Amino acid sequence: HVFIEPFTPPVPMLFCLVGAGFAVVASFILVGYFSRNPRAYSGYPKVNILKWTIVRSATGTGTILMIQLTSVFLFVLIISAGFLGNPNPVHNLAPTSVWVIWWVGVAYASAFFGNVWALLNPWTITFGWLEILWRRLNSGKSLLPIMQYPEKAGVWPALLFFLVFAWVENVYNDSIIPMRISQMILVYSVLTWLGMILFGKNTWLRYGETFTIVFGFFAKFAPIQSRVSKKSTKNTITKSKQINLKEIYLCIFGSELLNIKKISISETLLVILLLATVTFDGFTGTLIWINFQNYITQFIPNIMLINTIGLLFSVLIFIGVYFYICVLMMLASGNNLKTTDIAKSFIYTLIPIALAYHIAHFLLFLLIQGQLIFALISDPFGFNWNLFGTTNYKINFMLVSSNFYWITSVISILIGHIIAVFLSHTIALRLIKSHKYAIRSQYPMLILMVGYTIASLWIITQPMYN
Repeated sequence: HVFIEPFTPPVPMLFCLVGAGFAVVASFILVGYFSRNPRAYSGYPKVNILKWTIVRSATGTGTILMIQLTSVFLFVLIISAGFLGNPNPVHNLAPTSVWVIWWVGVAYASAFFGNVWALLNPWTITFGWLEILWRRLNSGKSLLPIMQYPEKAGVWPALLFFLVFAWVENVYNDSIIPMRISQMILVYSVLTWLGMILFGKNTWLRYGETFTIVFGFFAKFAPIQSRVSKKSTKNTITKSKQINLKEIYLCIFGSELLNIKKISISETLLVILLLATVTFDGFTGTLIWINFQNYITQFIPNIMLINTIGLLFSVLIFIGVYFYICVLMMLASGNNLKTTDIAKSFIYTLIPIALAYHIAHFLLFLLIQGQLIFALISDPFGFNWNLFGTTNYKINFMLVSSNFYWITSVISILIGHIIAVFLSHTIALRLIKSHKYAIRSQYPMLILMVGYTIASLWIITQPMYN
């Protein structure tokens, strides 16, 4: 990550932590007092913007094709740069494109605009082209999946892939080496295309393609959503027919997170994994973790192994704490809900928290190290080209002040938790008929959110040493 000089927060750390905790508690009290009708949040205003001429033009066939061609071109360029370009990560397009622009940038775009990854996914695009070619070569016959995906398997393949991805990001020493990045992209590409061939494109995107699912989680927070609805019509012979109507609509930030139908236990674990791994990433840069590493090396003289164990323990701790809170919620609710049902019903309330910490942890990384892309677009392979005249661009380390970063991080974490409190309370009102017991069920969740607010703010106040 970026090396910056440690700074003193504009307010004492203890005051900030206590104040943030009280802010979350205050939001809980206000939401609990004013929200009593379980149907009050059953629907939100939506505006179908596909009816607008400018939106129809922007989503036309020509525009979509141009986006797809650009995405595949960049996909091939990044892989090529990793294999053929300068091995120095600073002078190669692959590391900055993958770890900064793609992983951080696309996550932010997904959360604040909409599911952009659905348009950019190069694996989906290329497989779609293969399907078109297949139909043309086989008299219009579709490329059928070889076997049926077992729905009981849930998103376990995507969860395992994301765990490997998190290990590469947080533990693997060669994660920024251009050639290693290209090799890993190719391996994942083959596995993704194989999954689409075996089970069908849409099925694999739903259950196995990690980043479609993860970016899709963030996109549920976005104000722009899309869906395909079905409408029945009757022709002159009175036969009914189903037609699909596509909608792109504006809605309130986070409103789609209240759609908690058909959430599997594997999806629940994947959301927890997302939150646990980004938190571990932040914690590994603190002096406490560095000192712990130095102590453990006396017994395990392998930093990668220590970090691997730390990552796995972090995931297990997050899973254990969340399910323990769900047990307490079940006991406090006075209802017959199962612990797993509670865990699945409230898991989307963690997405704003994961997004908030994603912003707090990666914002400076994106704004500072992301500037490398300006030089790299002129010299993607590190061959001293100057295609667009930007090769000599120098990083502006003063682009944002330390106070701006601090304030933005604190505000994002606070807002994320307050939104989570609102969502959690709303879902509780839907599941539990009694307002009294619905409020009681939220006490354990409140403790969890206050605790994580304080912990996450503490992490971002620490000087980073990695």
